[in-house]
Amino acid sequence: MMTDAPVRLCLWSGPRNISTATMRSFEARGDCAVWDEPFYGYYLKQTGLDHPGREPTLAAWPTDPAEIARACAGAAPQGQAEFFQKHMCQHMLDGLDLSWTKDCRHIFLIRDPAEVAASYHATMKRACAEDLGAIRQARLYDEICDLTGQAWPVIEGADVLENPAGMLRAVCDAVGIAYTDAMLSWAPGRRATDGPWAPYWYARVEASTGFEAPRSSPHDLPAHLSEVVADCAPAYQHLKARKLTAG
Repeated sequence: MMTDAPVRLCLWSGPRNISTATMRSFEARGDCAVWDEPFYGYYLKQTGLDHPGREPTLAAWPTDPAEIARACAGAAPQGQAEFFQKHMCQHMLDGLDLSWTKDCRHIFLIRDPAEVAASYHATMKRACAEDLGAIRQARLYDEICDLTGQAWPVIEGADVLENPAGMLRAVCDAVGIAYTDAMLSWAPGRRATDGPWAPYWYARVEASTGFEAPRSSPHDLPAHLSEVVADCAPAYQHLKARKLTAG
């Protein structure tokens, strides 16, 4: 039985990025347990938002932030060597204790907020700065880097799609784990590790067998969201200036 503490990897993303595909990639390593959006149940309970899959998520996912934090900083399921956690930045509401993040390594996944807003609005028919998570993501980056005393890698989703092997190799090196080509492909379909909201959001990733080739966004940005995008732009640029590139 494995007794050493796992390498805990936290991916910090906003919605409508390649966060679930990235979770698939790490799960495909074979030595890595995954947890899909640990704080989502807490977020839904606290905000009262009526998201698709709200009731099954509240029934199945923990809602006590202290309990969630202990699990995030705890043992990996099935005793795996690595424990990948896909976190949505917008779920991390003001006042949450982040001290548990000192026991983890971190990756920040960014996307142009105009593309995020257009994609999010296409599904939810609404979008505000809080929904997109970019402002909170920049704050989390600064806070977690301060807490851990380390500048963690920032990656852009479009760069991963353009060069999956190069970017995954670079990010693995940045967080101190070995890269493997197993991260480039996976079997299609739903996973037992997917959150209860998967039927509403994961159709594309369920059909995928690897990272898709880059493509233009199929969604236009509604004019009324231009101010939301402008509000998020400085936070996005703050992180983009620090993004990792493939060697």
